[in-house]
Amino acid sequence: MKRYKRSLCWIRRDLRMNDHHSLSQAIDHSEEVAIVFVFDTTILGKLADKSDLRVNFIFETLIQLDKELRNKGSRLILLYGDPKEWIPRVAEELGVEAVFANEDYETLAIKRDQAVSAALNKKGISFLSMKDQVIFSGKDVLKNDGSPYRVFTPYKKAWLKNFHRDCVKPYPVKFTKFIPLFELNELPIVRDISDIGFIPAKLPLPAGRDGADVMLSSFLKKIDRYHQTRDFPCQQGTSLLSVYLRFGVVSIRQVVKMALEKRSSGSQMWLSELIWREFYQMILSEFSYVETSAFLHDYSKIQWPGKKSHFHAWCEGRTGFPIVDAAMRNLNANGMMPNRCRMIVASFLVKDLLINWQWGERYFAERLLDFDLSANNGGWQWAASTGCDAQPYFRVFNPWLQSQKFDPEGHYIKSWIPELDGVPTKQ
Repeated sequence: MKRYKRSLCWIRRDLRMNDHHSLSQAIDHSEEVAIVFVFDTTILGKLADKSDLRVNFIFETLIQLDKELRNKGSRLILLYGDPKEWIPRVAEELGVEAVFANEDYETLAIKRDQAVSAALNKKGISFLSMKDQVIFSGKDVLKNDGSPYRVFTPYKKAWLKNFHRDCVKPYPVKFTKFIPLFELNELPIVRDISDIGFIPAKLPLPAGRDGADVMLSSFLKKIDRYHQTRDFPCQQGTSLLSVYLRFGVVSIRQVVKMALEKRSSGSQMWLSELIWREFYQMILSEFSYVETSAFLHDYSKIQWPGKKSHFHAWCEGRTGFPIVDAAMRNLNANGMMPNRCRMIVASFLVKDLLINWQWGERYFAERLLDFDLSANNGGWQWAASTGCDAQPYFRVFNPWLQSQKFDPEGHYIKSWIPELDGVPTKQ
């Protein structure tokens, strides 16, 4: 790679300054580097809830990054608008020769990056993107005939076969080459969340690298029991790291390395879940039509007879099925829901209420703190039996049996449905 006098690192879903591929490359190949984040109005404009938890999580994380950079004599360039306009403009104003960014695999993100790259090229500025949010991207793990996998188990075997220790080697970041603060003072800055039209909200998990470190340390103490506790919502056996992975507060390399080093049944189960994450990323990358339709085309023709009134009851946690209602109230209250409960409520919506899975997918997209397009789409298509390697169409989660098995004392249910507090769990 050529050397640059000055570069810009554009962060998006990689909100950290350690083990960061594009930032590491920018610093290694440039004399000076600045870091920019743009609150994208094409995304934020679609959010009706102005106390959106994800926006709050991102903002608080960015404030931590800005503080870290100010301690190094620089600052985070924090902007509000359309990145297709802002990135070329800032790059030109700072006189950079290259813009570095990490790859994003969602359709709209790809189109955005293509537009930014074209605008930069017209100005003689290079746009360089690196793989960072996955160990293996879409075309890294293919079948022998060169086609993408459609079933998880053989994909996982191929993933593990292709894996080697260098896959989790971190990308170091040197804190000696940032553009000094006084040269950035003329640029606009977002100082408060109100500057982007949102209001503060209490987060269920601590934001930023400090929060991620707390959650990593906590999960490391219980990871060996993950395979035994992950399905029980009151045992808090999951990692709670999904939001940190979603926004790149921790790197995928760090957590995969952590899982491999533990060598326990629990850590291997968690590693399998991380590979599921990459499987769905691959599906989204190689079969982009899943964003708007069923993976299995024939299922796109289904006429769903479910009622809108039943959908609204499901959304609000008023179905009369305690485990379903508790999970939905959990989601509405703090943007979180245990994975077992996600499967239960999805199955109930599609196979009991006979409502289009895409309605549920959209509702989760609006509410989940850890919303990730590929994982959310993959999970819903799995539950609806419309996706790749989905559960059989005749498999239905019985909410009563699920409650008895995974919340036998009703602790989770009663924590979200206080009106059931005095009701015995067993007759």
